[in-house]
Amino acid sequence: MRDAVAVSAAALSKHMKSLELAGYIQVQKGYVGRRPRTWLAITQPGLDAFERHTAALLAISRGQS
Repeated sequence: MRDAVAVSAAALSKHMKSLELAGYIQVQKGYVGRRPRTWLAITQPGLDAFERHTAALLAISRGQS
């Protein structure tokens, strides 16, 4: 995820914590071998919020309010 959004690990962690507290994602931490890993999953409220947000952006881009 960090590479995909091109931000530092600290910045990504801060944003993920905010999304988790809002109930938009679930965060699971664990290990693969000796390496720590974090798995993210979007929740239904998170998906709903994302869909509302993208619909609003599309409306703005089309000149609608």
